[in-house]
Amino acid sequence: MSTRGSNKSPRRASDERATSAPSSPKMTLSRSPSPVFGGADLDSPMGLGDCDPNVLKSFKPLETNMTYDVPTDKPYPINVPPQDRPVRLYCDGIYDLVHYGHMRSLEQAKKSFPNVYLMVGMCNDDDTHSRKGKTVLTENERYESMRHCRWVDEIISDAPWIVTQEFLDKHEIDYVCHDDLPYASAESDDVYAFVKAQGRFLPTQRTDGVSTSDLITRIVRDYDKYLRRNLERGMSPKELNISFLKEQELNLQKHVSDIREQIKKNIQGTREDLVGELEDLKAELRHTKLFWEDRRQDFVRGFSSMFGSQVNKIFGRKRREITNGSADHNSPSKRVRKADSKASLTSAGESK
Repeated sequence: MSTRGSNKSPRRASDERATSAPSSPKMTLSRSPSPVFGGADLDSPMGLGDCDPNVLKSFKPLETNMTYDVPTDKPYPINVPPQDRPVRLYCDGIYDLVHYGHMRSLEQAKKSFPNVYLMVGMCNDDDTHSRKGKTVLTENERYESMRHCRWVDEIISDAPWIVTQEFLDKHEIDYVCHDDLPYASAESDDVYAFVKAQGRFLPTQRTDGVSTSDLITRIVRDYDKYLRRNLERGMSPKELNISFLKEQELNLQKHVSDIREQIKKNIQGTREDLVGELEDLKAELRHTKLFWEDRRQDFVRGFSSMFGSQVNKIFGRKRREITNGSADHNSPSKRVRKADSKASLTSAGESK
C-alpha cells in the first residue's frame, strides 16, 4: 500500500511500491514526502525544509483528503472511487517549462484521496508542434523534467492528444484530472466530454498568475536584454542566431546602458556627499551652540568679578545725578527764577 494509507508518519515514511490491479501496466516507485531535517519548516510550500523567515510563502501545502468523498456540485456525475486499492488518476498536458502552476495541479490530484497512484501523460513533439506550436523543451527534456516531480508516480510518454476509451481501459484510469473548463479541439468542443459523461473526470483548480505562455512572453519582452547577457557570457552571435548588425546594435545598447548607470551612480554619490556635508555642518553648529551656552554663565560671572564694582559706581553716580536733577527742577527758587525770566521777556516785547 502507498504510504498515504498507512499509519506511518508522512514525513518519516520510506518509499514503498504502490500497488494496483494485477494487470496494471508499468509501475514505478511511489514518491513519499521528504524526511524532516533539523530546523525544517513544516509550513514551507513544498515541505522541503525551507526555514528562512524571509522567504515569501505564497502557497501553503495542500491538505490530503483523508476521505473518499467526491464533489457533488458539478453539472456532470463523478463516480465513487475504489477504496480497496490506490485510486488511479491521470493528468495530461504538454508541461513545457515546468512551473509551480503545473506542480500545484499535480499536488491537488495526488492529494485528492488518501491513497492515490498518479500518472502523467505527455504528448510528443510532432503532435504538440502541429496542434499547439513550438515548444522550448524537446519531448525527452519534458519527460525527464516531470520525472523529478515528487507527486508523480508514473510518466506516460507519447500520450494521445485526446484521451480515448482505449487509453482509459489500457491504463485502468479511474479519473482524468484537469480543470473543468471546456477544452475545444478540431474534433470536439470539449475533449473531456465523454470522460465527464462516464463519471471519470475529477476537476482541479488552475493557479492564476503563471503559465508557460506568460514565461515565454517575459523572455520575448526582454529579448535584447537576454541576448546581451548571453553575449557577455561568451556566447557567439552564431550560437544566438543574430547578425553582425544586431550584435553591434546590442553592443551600442550596452554602452548606453553603462553610461546611464554611471551617471546615476555619480548623481547618487554627489547627492549623498552633499547630504553628508550638510549633516556634518548641522552637527558642528549644534556643538558650537551647546559650547557657548555652557560658557555663557562663566563669561557673566568672570565679567562681574572683574568690572562689577566699577559698573556699580558708574550706575550709582548716574542714578544720584538723575535724582538730584529732578529735585532741583521741582524746588521753589527754581520756579521763581523761571517766572522772573518770563516777565522780562514779556516787557521787552511790549517796549518794541
